[in-house]
Amino acid sequence: MISDIKTLKIQYLEYLEIEKNRSAKTLENYGRYLDRFLGFAKVASAGDISEDLIRQYRLHLNRLKDGQGEPLKKITQNYHIIALRNFLKYLAKRGVRTVPAEKVELGKQEEREVVFLERDELARLLKAPDDSNNLDALRDRAILSTLFCTGMRVSELCSLDRNKVDVSGGEIPIRGKGSKIRLVFLSDQTKKDLSEYLKKRTDVDEAMFIRIPRTKNALAKESDLRLTSRSIQRIIKKYSIKAGIVGKNVSPHSLRHSYATDLLRNGADIRSVQALLGH
Repeated sequence: MISDIKTLKIQYLEYLEIEKNRSAKTLENYGRYLDRFLGFAKVASAGDISEDLIRQYRLHLNRLKDGQGEPLKKITQNYHIIALRNFLKYLAKRGVRTVPAEKVELGKQEEREVVFLERDELARLLKAPDDSNNLDALRDRAILSTLFCTGMRVSELCSLDRNKVDVSGGEIPIRGKGSKIRLVFLSDQTKKDLSEYLKKRTDVDEAMFIRIPRTKNALAKESDLRLTSRSIQRIIKKYSIKAGIVGKNVSPHSLRHSYATDLLRNGADIRSVQALLGH
């Protein structure tokens, strides 16, 4: 039986990819988290992992500083421990003797602040990109409108391809976490916003939401214009300031919460809302 820890880690990531159909991003994150543990533990085999070693690793994570010199957030520390715990579960499934996963507990993390917008704030935000002759503004209005009316995650928004979105039909199949498919629905206003944005585009990039090149030469040279999650966050921050929303850290997740809150206030039951959100 294989006991070399690095080989087992590679096989575990292959198991996540093939058997569990996890996304490339999940594989990247789990690989990074496990590499950090193995770099700290310096063990050659799974049998060398002990409860005391894991306890020391948790102390190490708690004292570790990020790129800005700040301690790792509790939720980030827990992501590392979740990856390790799931790896241990996989080893047990393979019959490899090591620390049982159930002996590894997650740390108590900070309460996550839930930010959502009141109706007047939301109305101002959605109207903030007000230049109908500017492609950037048309794109940004479509982004804000789509996020609010569908409640999709920012990663799901970034991965949209325009040839897979039937704007006139008003339904979008979304591949969410765990590669599960769900349908989200577009409002009449969002269909209008998307149509106006797409009508003005002249590029051939497959992505629904793109960086707008400043010149035609730049357009010809750049092969991938797809916006990133970070870019979407910056766009939302920009318009929240323009809309005069103060005292709230408005983010893509805020629009997701606003979507859920709006549904609940209008009589939707919690299970239906969870299904629409992809939980």
